Amino acid sequence: MLDDLSLEIKGGEFTVLIGPSGCGKTVLLSLLGGFEKPTSGRILIDNQILEKPSQNHVTIFQDYKLLPWRTVRKNIELGFEGKNNIFTKKEIANIVDAQIESVGLRGFEDYRPFEISGGMKQRVAIARALAVEPEIIFMDEPFGALDSVTKENMQIHLKNLLADKNKTVVFVTHDITEAVFLADRIIVMQPSPGKINAIIEINLPKHRVKHSEEFTLFRDVVFEKISSIFAHN
Repeated sequence: MLDDLSLEIKGGEFTVLIGPSGCGKTVLLSLLGGFEKPTSGRILIDNQILEKPSQNHVTIFQDYKLLPWRTVRKNIELGFEGKNNIFTKKEIANIVDAQIESVGLRGFEDYRPFEISGGMKQRVAIARALAVEPEIIFMDEPFGALDSVTKENMQIHLKNLLADKNKTVVFVTHDITEAVFLADRIIVMQPSPGKINAIIEINLPKHRVKHSEEFTLFRDVVFEKISSIFAHN
């Protein structure tokens, strides 16, 4: 449940939602994606009231949402199978080839999901999302189920993929280090009911070193905010 929540997200911004379990991060993401409707208030995207999910806004989930009977290539092609597809088969093949190359899956095009690792599955999900050139990408703890090394590699890979694309991203995580590494802004949420506790601007360069003094300072600020929420609940 969310209450008294007002938030403006700028175009091209990487916004991270973080907070204790039950604070409404995933609910807010679902509302922004058009999968649920608010019981009061409204959500505007480009000054238009959001009524339903849009092909211009894609969501990447923690569990990948890949179709097990389809190959890597066919899973990435999935976004082009909607009724509004305007691309020829050759154009789609070229776009998918470029995405396979960009996420480092060349040679795995004909593999099925059960034949590849968790990190590779998540790369397929990211490639599928980016292939259709969405304006907004919603990501619900996409790296939460990965081991620590794969998770760190995927964070770097995501930053590199988005570096020159000017995409608007809303990303849910429980991981403070991940939040500081990826975000332009961090929205700290609190539970009972879910609302915004703090908004933290991450004034760090795009290329970030996790063990630098500046990075540690921002991580400590976010940690203290979340710790204070636990102390008062």
